[in-house]
Amino acid sequence: MEAKSQKIVGIMSGTSMDGLDLALCEFISKNGQVAFKLLASQTIAYDDHWKQQLQNVFSASAQTYFKLHSSYGAFIGQQVNTFLAKHQQSSDAIASHGHTIFHQPQQGFTTQIGCGANIAAETGITTICDFRSLDVALNGQGAPLVPIGDRDLFHQAESCLNIGGIANISFTTATKTSAFDICIANMALNYLTETVGKAFDDGGKMAASGNYNNALLQSLLKVNTQQQSLGREFFENQFVPILNNAAISLNDKLATCVEYTALQIAETLNKQQLKSVLITGGGAYNAFLIERLKYYYKGTIEIPADEIIQFKEAIIFAYLGYLRLNEKTNTLSSVTKASRDSVGGAVYLGRK
Repeated sequence: MEAKSQKIVGIMSGTSMDGLDLALCEFISKNGQVAFKLLASQTIAYDDHWKQQLQNVFSASAQTYFKLHSSYGAFIGQQVNTFLAKHQQSSDAIASHGHTIFHQPQQGFTTQIGCGANIAAETGITTICDFRSLDVALNGQGAPLVPIGDRDLFHQAESCLNIGGIANISFTTATKTSAFDICIANMALNYLTETVGKAFDDGGKMAASGNYNNALLQSLLKVNTQQQSLGREFFENQFVPILNNAAISLNDKLATCVEYTALQIAETLNKQQLKSVLITGGGAYNAFLIERLKYYYKGTIEIPADEIIQFKEAIIFAYLGYLRLNEKTNTLSSVTKASRDSVGGAVYLGRK
């Protein structure tokens, strides 16, 4: 039976690999509608050890992979314990997305590192994880998962755009919810700034001081992004060689990637005739990117409060966990192209 109120920690680690986002949410059900309160939130920045571990596991042995799967899960559990103690809070459950390592739904699999059993063992709290695998088993893309949260929790916005490592959009019409990845975004910008020891381009200042290169821009625009979901493999195979082969300055490369992202996003928003968009994710803080997007996009851009910009995905994964615990649909086939809607997520019970 659906509980009237449940507190759940949502956890997200994105493709930009900047850290672990934690959001403690209270979900309140009334008359078939669910509302949420964000009780506490925090980002745990990855130190060099974890960044290196997560970056290197792509080419590691199976034994190394599963060792990291367990140790990273234990790390997440320890961070949850510290987080809850710091904010003097308790939680009914944990909903952890994990960190995507391999996402190849066309091959029938997707893997997110961060073992839910280890999280439950560290915390003693019921943990939901592995949200994508059932959808992939149903011949879906296992992504995107966030749109159901956009629809239910952020329905005041006509459309929701997240600019993280990858830019993705979701919107709901009278007949269905639609969502898809648009293009590579911060993944390219961060890849470039890391070559000079910077995690990201603060405010887009480096890009703003450069000039976009039309030859590089056209090469990037020719890359086919018209697939249901993009991932790190796509970026490394399709984007990195183009960026590495461009014989131009770093700032010009950054400016070109910003222009590319703004063009791709604006083209999508305009094509879908979306009159307004709510922007979250790290890209919302890139003033130069937002400036270029405003140049191409005909509608209204809304930038929400910091806590929503930073933690919207973690909030929605908490909501996906809430739906899973209450055995309600949390994955929409209209956006993943699976054979049916599903209730995704593996559950590891906490202390009884």
